[in-house]
Amino acid sequence: MPRIHILDVTNRDGVQTARVSLSKFGKTMVNFYLGKLGVTQSEAGFPFLFHELPYLRSNLALAKAGAFGDLRLSGWTRAVPGDVEASLPLGLEHLNLSISTSDQMIVSKFRGRLDRAAVIDQMVAATRTAKSAGVATVGVNAEDGSRTDAGYLTEFALAAREAGADRVRYCDTIGGDTPWRIRERFAGLATALGIPVETHCHNDLGMAVANSVAGALGDLDAGQDAWVNTCVNGIGERAGNADLVSCILAFRHGFGLDGRVELAGELDLSWARRFALWAAYAFGQPLPLGQPGVGANAFAHESGIHADGALKDRHNYELYDDEALGPFPHDWAGREGRVVLTGEYGGRAGFRHVLDGLGIELADGDEDLVFKLAQLTNAATGRPLTDDELRLLATWPDELALLYPGQLS
Repeated sequence: MPRIHILDVTNRDGVQTARVSLSKFGKTMVNFYLGKLGVTQSEAGFPFLFHELPYLRSNLALAKAGAFGDLRLSGWTRAVPGDVEASLPLGLEHLNLSISTSDQMIVSKFRGRLDRAAVIDQMVAATRTAKSAGVATVGVNAEDGSRTDAGYLTEFALAAREAGADRVRYCDTIGGDTPWRIRERFAGLATALGIPVETHCHNDLGMAVANSVAGALGDLDAGQDAWVNTCVNGIGERAGNADLVSCILAFRHGFGLDGRVELAGELDLSWARRFALWAAYAFGQPLPLGQPGVGANAFAHESGIHADGALKDRHNYELYDDEALGPFPHDWAGREGRVVLTGEYGGRAGFRHVLDGLGIELADGDEDLVFKLAQLTNAATGRPLTDDELRLLATWPDELALLYPGQLS
């Protein structure tokens, strides 16, 4: 049976969201939580940007040490040979290469610099550059794929496959696709290609999750694996991307999908609440009350008929179990009243007090490094560190020290 893989793009598309930001340590935590959930791949960042390099080096070291479980890290570049060449020294085994394919963007974005033929030529050259350098998997992104003529999109995708691409990403860049249309287009394209077509859906019409599910079903209709792009809490440019938890819940509990959908990996939603609430805290974006699965009202009942039915049997008004989403975090830094914290300006006594209170034991000789990492990380995030953040710092200090080159000597 073909399988559905989750490829989360929080650390690439999500962090490009206007009016929000995330520290490099925050991006590291995203990868940590994705690994705990059992997601297949994280689009970790931009390997050609100077300010991403320490973060990516640190995260590749963390991945090698086992901090992220089986999560694969991938980089994103433009489908330009020079960008690919600049990305290679890091040693990322997975890359996604992106270029616009719609006539709208070819005419109004490239403005004569590229035409249809040149778009394909440049993409092919970039794909061959990556493959000849030993990159294990290459995804080729058709930006604005939903507005790209079907014939040209097939020509572009076939050229990508022949150049060595392992997947083609169909980007609904402006969020205008609809479920029945995208399923039909995915089924036709995946059948013609014989390789998976990857969903990348934006939420401008509120249908990013529906379109992602429908696109994945189109892949399955063609007998191919499906790859679905998500972001934690649906964050992303403009109205956002397909929400990670909502997509997983839809594939697990959507009517009519049972028996024909198999999710790749050991997906563990017991980390969903911790991840969602950490992300809301880290991004400064409060979760909507009704956020599927993880919002404060996702399992709340008040109206008489509903309350009566839920008290008799919760399944009367609940599609899936509250416990499946894991516990709500009650972090040390969130305590009310008298509390001692550790951070940028904290001292040794407060640092030891917090770690002792959380039951965190440090390996011999690591206390000085972890103490300095806690200070640097708090300075970078500008907010009290969470329990999970402190545990990560205490467990993998040598790898996390790579985030701060030249600052720990």
